[in-house]
Amino acid sequence: MLLAIDSGNTNIVFAIFDEGGAVKGEWRSSTDTNRTADEFGVWLEQLLKIENISRTDINAAIIATVVPATLFALKNLCTKYFNCDPMVVGDEGVDLGLDVQIEKPNEAGADRLVNAVAAHETYGGPLIVIDFGTATTFDVIGSDGSYQGGAIAPGINLSMEALHLAAAQLPCIEVKRPDTVIGKNTVDSMLSGTFWGYIGMIEGLVVRIQQEMRVDKVRVISTGGLALLFSEYCDVIEIADGDLTLRGLLSIHRRNSK
Repeated sequence: MLLAIDSGNTNIVFAIFDEGGAVKGEWRSSTDTNRTADEFGVWLEQLLKIENISRTDINAAIIATVVPATLFALKNLCTKYFNCDPMVVGDEGVDLGLDVQIEKPNEAGADRLVNAVAAHETYGGPLIVIDFGTATTFDVIGSDGSYQGGAIAPGINLSMEALHLAAAQLPCIEVKRPDTVIGKNTVDSMLSGTFWGYIGMIEGLVVRIQQEMRVDKVRVISTGGLALLFSEYCDVIEIADGDLTLRGLLSIHRRNSK
């Protein structure tokens, strides 16, 4: 079995794939750079037992992280608790199978490249992949699968938290769709500005990206924690795919294990 680890700015996702590529277990932990390999190991072993998976069943691992400070503990987790040296996306010799067409390829986030691999493998191209995470990222994939760049915006949760911290009378609220665009109270006004404001940003950026791509039709795929919420109300998003990053890790591991 394969242990796939996606370490983001807010959460770390752990998933177990069997030999056929089916997900046998998936768990999420908050990203804490102070957590040790032992803390991860004890926590994860208990979750494996619930799914009737023994840690000896796992013989391979792959890691993608955008938080370098977590890498040491995660690599130690793999070697100490699962007796395997993990493959790390971005390391020399790890072939992603795509051409990174930006000025400094090493600056591309591991999660964005992994998403590009899975998205092109699943949906073809050209594509725009929107990832709703700590940041909201827009990634452009050509018809040949090349990674062509994109855009990065603050995530909606980050924006709402900044609004709350910077304005004394504005509360911290949950992200959801308001019933009306015109808010009749402070909370509904904040919800409208953030939710529908983000819808407007997404639709506007997709149109401008498509114009620069000079293609008649581009498919738009969303992923990340808030993908389902925004996909339901954003006309430009065709498909919400929450497992995109994990499938990309599986694909990269298979490519490099041959």
